[in-house]
Amino acid sequence: MFFRRKGKLRVEFGEQLVEQVRQAKEDWDRQKSLFEKSIDPFGEMEIQTEVMKAKYFFLLREAKKRKISMLKSHLN
Repeated sequence: MFFRRKGKLRVEFGEQLVEQVRQAKEDWDRQKSLFEKSIDPFGEMEIQTEVMKAKYFFLLREAKKRKISMLKSHLN
C-alpha cells in the first residue's frame, strides 16, 4: 500500500526538480549575460552570478544522483 505511493511521489518530486533545474539555468544565464554586458560590474553582481551558478550545479547533481533524465522530461 505505501510502496505504490512512494513511486508516485518519486515521479512528482522528480518533475519538480526538473523544473527547478530549468529555472536555475535560466536565472544563471540571465545573470551571467547581465554581468558580461555590464560596463562596470560591481562585486555584488559577481557574487550573485556565482551563487546562481552554484545553485544550478547543486540541483543538477541532485538530479543526477536521483537518476532523473533532463532529456526525457524535456520531451514530455
